[in-house]
Amino acid sequence: MEAACPAVCLCLWSTGVATRRRITANTLSGGGSCGELVSVESRLVRRIGRCPRGCSTVVALDTDGFDDIAVPLDLLLTRPVFGLAERITPNMSWRRFAINLARQPGVVASRAGTLGRELGAIAAGRSEIAPARGDKRFADPAWVGNPILKRTMQAYLAANKTVDQLFSDAKLDWRDAERMRFVLDFVTEGLAPSNIPFVNPLGYKAAIDTGGLSMVRGLRHFVTDMRKAPRLPSMVESDAFTVGETVAATAGSVVFRDEVFELIQYTPQTDQVWTVPVLMVPPVINKFYVLDISPGRSMIEYFLQQGHQVFTISWRNPTAQQRDWGFDTYGQAILDALEKVQEITHTERAHVQASCSGGILAAMVAAHLTAIGEGGRLAGLTLMVTVLDQYQAGVAEAAIDEETADLAIAKSARQGYLDGQSLAEVFAWLRPTDLVWRYWVNNYIEGKSPAPFDVLYWNADATRMAAALHRDMVQMGLHNALATPGAISMLGTPVDLSALTVDTYVVAGITDHISPWPACYRSARLLSGTDPRFVLSSSGHIAALVNPPGNHKASYHVGAVDESDTTAWLKQAEKKHDSWWPDFAAWLGERSDSKKEAPSSLGGAGMTPIEPAPGSYVREH
Repeated sequence: MEAACPAVCLCLWSTGVATRRRITANTLSGGGSCGELVSVESRLVRRIGRCPRGCSTVVALDTDGFDDIAVPLDLLLTRPVFGLAERITPNMSWRRFAINLARQPGVVASRAGTLGRELGAIAAGRSEIAPARGDKRFADPAWVGNPILKRTMQAYLAANKTVDQLFSDAKLDWRDAERMRFVLDFVTEGLAPSNIPFVNPLGYKAAIDTGGLSMVRGLRHFVTDMRKAPRLPSMVESDAFTVGETVAATAGSVVFRDEVFELIQYTPQTDQVWTVPVLMVPPVINKFYVLDISPGRSMIEYFLQQGHQVFTISWRNPTAQQRDWGFDTYGQAILDALEKVQEITHTERAHVQASCSGGILAAMVAAHLTAIGEGGRLAGLTLMVTVLDQYQAGVAEAAIDEETADLAIAKSARQGYLDGQSLAEVFAWLRPTDLVWRYWVNNYIEGKSPAPFDVLYWNADATRMAAALHRDMVQMGLHNALATPGAISMLGTPVDLSALTVDTYVVAGITDHISPWPACYRSARLLSGTDPRFVLSSSGHIAALVNPPGNHKASYHVGAVDESDTTAWLKQAEKKHDSWWPDFAAWLGERSDSKKEAPSSLGGAGMTPIEPAPGSYVREH
């Protein structure tokens, strides 16, 4: 199962822009004849060559500007502040949508006529419209075998297709298109007959099988979910896993703690270890244990088995009292952790491996170290699913205006933080079919409990973002500051990513809808260094990270970042099978000097184990 979009890892990027440019269907993307865009993450198209909306064909589209794909950071980080209601409330985008269609009465009349004829054919039983083969909403045989259900389904698909066509006909600019696409998807996907309790055959079949108990359980699930934010169907039970036992279970100790973070050192699992250690910097708005998700799937466990000395930061969950923690607070924390790691391991260098928003901070810290003449403290910089270049290529204007950004910043400042649950809501609605309505049917209509899945448990274990960090992130995204040398500072030093001298290893996921791989690739090209390496996993956002060896379906492309065009890079990059973890372990080893005897105890240099891993901060809510 592909991990649902982990909202709270805050990779700070979304693909909600419906007017994004396209690339060819046979490589990464295409479009249906209905006007629906089929993006890189659609396995459905690659398998059956059909549009998810149900139209019969997928046409190839032009390849220019595929990196114009994402909603920038500034827009993404304002959404959770204003909430879902603001996004679906009528505004000027609605007006422009209506006006653009009103200027094309002939087109609208043609669409209406086509829909009318299709509905007539549906009523007469002559329509051939059908859902895509991979559309699991209508997988139950009753949707085809029952004539009433079949006509209901077909009428919905026909109406949905017409909505998509009218949306395409309106030819909105990308801002209005993003807003209206969200509204239209919210309405059309929500009105799918599969979401209606007394229409979906799964509902009444479950009721018959359980003697009505499924209805009672479904109502109980609904009431429980609506009592607390983000007021969405639960994707996993809150007691499905236990931190420190079934997730975040790798042996180690907290060897340092301050008010911002805990530093965890893991127990070596080999007799000899590489001299140069690895410091992992996790996202700032979720728990670190996506890197130690469960035994056999843990990245930390795997690299310990390869002889690496592994440390990780575990961020404290900020409250209103920590409202002033911003870029400099977290940047200094990374420097403090790096210093402690070097003291414990008696080394002058360490690898820094960072993911998502942690990668943004780590890149800025690396630029700071380079600027002050201490870049040699880094043996290597690894950024995983991290976007540094926040804007759409070729779009000069920001996604939001300064006034909207200021309002969002002021609102989080009053509260003292940005709530991770609010951000989780934003991410869930980016993929409503997978992350909302799927669980609506399972939990409420069928009355089932969601299946236990470690990544979804981690995803639900959200944390807060300090108001100052929220302000800094929004302003950085608003001005795309990391793409311009000197436009932003870290610890008083202007950030210039092009001045880095450290070797870099950048990982992206080809089906990642949060940090699109072309954006990650473009970000990798911002970095200098003597030996940049870009790895494109065949997975999505979190599966690109939780990617243990042994999966015969997995593969990745690898190469340098000297090609400016992403499509051209993909064609010439070397493809390898299985996980990228062994490739990365070898890359680390080449830059880790020699091996030495593994330490017999954890800590050192005056630091003694404080408590067993995963520590205390990870348990704070």
